Amino acid sequence: MSTIIEKIAEIEAEMARTQKNKATSYHLGTLKAKLAKLRRELITPSSGGGSSGVGFDVAKTGVARIGFVGFPSVGKSTLMSKLTGTFSEVASYEFTTLTTVPGVLQYKGAKIQILDLPGIIEGAKDGKGRGRQVIAVARTCSLIYLVLDVLKPLTHKKLIEKELEGFGIRLNKKPPNIYFKKKEKGGINMTNTVPLAHLDLEQVKAVLSEYRIHNADVTFKCDATVDDLIDVIEGRVYIPAIYVLNKIDQISIEELDLIYKIPHAIPISAHHEWNFDELLEKMWEYLNLVRIYTKPKGQLPDYSAPVVLRENQQTVEDFCNSIHKGIAKEFKYALVWGSSAKHQPQKVGLTHVLQDEDVVQLVKSGA
Repeated sequence: MSTIIEKIAEIEAEMARTQKNKATSYHLGTLKAKLAKLRRELITPSSGGGSSGVGFDVAKTGVARIGFVGFPSVGKSTLMSKLTGTFSEVASYEFTTLTTVPGVLQYKGAKIQILDLPGIIEGAKDGKGRGRQVIAVARTCSLIYLVLDVLKPLTHKKLIEKELEGFGIRLNKKPPNIYFKKKEKGGINMTNTVPLAHLDLEQVKAVLSEYRIHNADVTFKCDATVDDLIDVIEGRVYIPAIYVLNKIDQISIEELDLIYKIPHAIPISAHHEWNFDELLEKMWEYLNLVRIYTKPKGQLPDYSAPVVLRENQQTVEDFCNSIHKGIAKEFKYALVWGSSAKHQPQKVGLTHVLQDEDVVQLVKSGA
């Protein structure tokens, strides 16, 4: 383990010494690729070594998973218990570790799992503690809450972001528009649909050769950097994040106005349960969940228990499967009322994409 950390330190030191200019861009690109590979090795060791992570595998429940990240004593536990205690019961799991504490939040008919991930910021990206297992859980989250003390938000924000970035979690960023596919032969074929200010073929080849990739098609549909290319090869995860600035009862109205200027930030008081409505609304917006109401034949729609679907998994077939896996086999057609329907109701097939708060009546074959 120490040898990997030593290698990382050596590369970081070399990168710091190297002047950034056109002549050194090839060398720096190679170093960045080496660094990314070593960091991945640190977090996901090759088979045969490392901890099994027993006790960290939390069974997924609900339609989405939110990870709570923050330094000790910022109020994560208070917020978690108030959210789960106020809006539903805390789930009773048999759980063997104190590191990841799960709970469940019910909101707008959706069951959302929330996980307290305290160990994530304790030097995890450098392999300290049990960071690896916690990172593995964090990467499965649909949304991350960065819980910060309102009295020192920016310092903590930078430290946590650095940790998360260090193990390949990109917050509030879209994946770079790069098409990348390995092939059997033909060398490196690079095309770009926009001008590239930061990359050329030699740099791309340097990065790919570091990964022992000598035959691939790469198309840049954005003005990408070396880091963007490495992100695509490494399979980074892109997760939305909300900066939850706690303890607003300790600051002035003027200071509160400044807090609102921080992007993706929601100021709250977990202790007094202030501004929870805004926090939950923002959560719903960032999770991009879709509520679909069922309508039995000859009855009114059931608005009390929506079927909640994830973004990009909202076809009629997804809707059928989320109720019961066998329904799609007996499917004849569906009647849809709502914003996805061209007329009310519209007769549709399994591939029809549903929108939030649509009403669906399923008709089985033979009915």
